[in-house]
Amino acid sequence: MPAGFMNIVRSLFGSKESGTESVAAEATEHEGYLIRPAPRRQGSGWLTAGTIAKQFPDGPKEHQFVRADTFADRDAAIAFSVSKARQIIAEQGDRMFGSGN
Repeated sequence: MPAGFMNIVRSLFGSKESGTESVAAEATEHEGYLIRPAPRRQGSGWLTAGTIAKQFPDGPKEHQFVRADTFADRDAAIAFSVSKARQIIAEQGDRMFGSGN
């Protein structure tokens, strides 16, 4: 991806690692959905969180998720966030975006 685009994505999803801020990781594509893991710092650990997006004829739609699962390691939280997003996609598909899709 172009560096300018990645800078925009980073600015939208944060790049700080303090407080309860969300720290976005590299996005990944899965079955037509774009998964952006963004674990949140919580105390001394990382909370499972992210965004699932998909392009539709009427424009892009996003679904944000946060789960209670926490990890001491940010990389483990990222991996689990991607796994959780894949599970949400498998279980809900386009329904996660609400009615009309």
